[in-house]
Order: sequence, then structure tokens, then C-alpha cells
Amino acid sequence: MRTKNAGDLEHLEKDSLNTNQRDASGDLSGYSFHMADMATDNFDREFTLGLASNEQKMLNDIDVALRKLDDGTYGLCEKTLKPITKKRLLAVPYARLCIEAQEMEEKEKRKG
Repeated sequence: MRTKNAGDLEHLEKDSLNTNQRDASGDLSGYSFHMADMATDNFDREFTLGLASNEQKMLNDIDVALRKLDDGTYGLCEKTLKPITKKRLLAVPYARLCIEAQEMEEKEKRKG
């Protein structure tokens, strides 16, 4: 589990770094100055920023999972303190919540 999480973390960090270096270069040759193209470019940039935000959250969750492996709390739900099912951990090795707690959190987000 540690090897998979560490590998995921390294892969995401490299992808994120490559994307950020490309954006920071200031190279405008890939951008169009036609209005429709500008709107598409703007959408693409916003979409990429959303992906980067999701990747950053995933990196954080993987880092937390690795620390939990070290302190012996890996696989315990942060809200209920009950064990997270093996099936869920195999699907999402960096899961911090059991299914029930995750569903409750998602319902709360939709309400407020």
C-alpha cells in the first residue's frame, strides 16, 4: 500500500511540475487571438486549474495516508473511527472516510 501511494504521489508531483513550468514560461505561441478561440482557451485554463486543485487535494490525501501508515492509524475513518473497508481502500488507497461518513459529508456540502 505504501509503495502504491508513494508512486501515486511522485507521479502527480511530476505531472503538476511539468504543467506549471509550461504555463510559467510565458510562451504565447499556443494562444489564439480570435474571440471564440480565446473563450475556448479560457475554458481550458479554468478546467486545468480545477484539475490542478483536485491533484493538490489528492497529493495531500496521499501524504496523510503515508503518515497514517507510520503512526498505525491507516484505514480508520477520521469521523467515525471505524475501520474503512478493504474494498474501499483498494479502490481509493488514500481514503480518509468510510463510505457512510463520505456520503454524510457530501450531503452536507450539497445543502450548504
